[in-house]
Amino acid sequence: MNTPAPPPAIRVAVDLVVLTLRKGRLSVLLIQRDDEPFKGAWALPGGFVTENEDLDHAAHRVLSDEASLGAGVVHLEQVRTFGTPGRDPRGHVVAVAFMALGADLPDPERGADVADARWWPLEDLAEVPLAFDHAHVLEVSVDRARSKLEYTTLAVTFLPEEFTISQLRGVYESVWGRRLDAGNFHRKATRTPGFVEDAGHHAEPTGGRPARLYRAGGGTSLMPPLLRGVD
Repeated sequence: MNTPAPPPAIRVAVDLVVLTLRKGRLSVLLIQRDDEPFKGAWALPGGFVTENEDLDHAAHRVLSDEASLGAGVVHLEQVRTFGTPGRDPRGHVVAVAFMALGADLPDPERGADVADARWWPLEDLAEVPLAFDHAHVLEVSVDRARSKLEYTTLAVTFLPEEFTISQLRGVYESVWGRRLDAGNFHRKATRTPGFVEDAGHHAEPTGGRPARLYRAGGGTSLMPPLLRGVD
């Protein structure tokens, strides 16, 4: 009788794509690795899932340990699983990517196991090689964020509790990388059910007419959607 072969040794990790707006630029949090493989290279925050740990807990642990962010600071959701053999030289590692979005997130505190940690504007990463397959993970996650802004209320997670429509439009322009017509956007944002609601007062004057403040509405989806190719 043939003895069945043992199951392959596969480890599971979580990788975090933490996005925020810094001075109006869409930025991602990267850590500089302090050990092999890819010592000295920049990478997404991440770590192996421990025994008896679920994926969400692992993601929040990495947020705290490597990104210095608490569980309630960001919107967190799974993006995709990456498991191409050879993506990690240490063996067959399957990574579950999470996207974390937040408003004006603070500078990270360098964790014990990393050489450095800082925010990088996406446009500054063209010549920066990332460790593992993290360039691909980042690309997929940012594309997910850009797409979700079309049909969900996800844009408000980049903003404080109260905001102007101009600030909301700035989120779309920064994430999509294109200018939007201010009047058309204002009409769409304020007339889309569940997107925003009037806060009942205005922002502090800055020399011109004070802008009306809004807060997030109760909805999660946009109907009709705000399409990238249509002003």
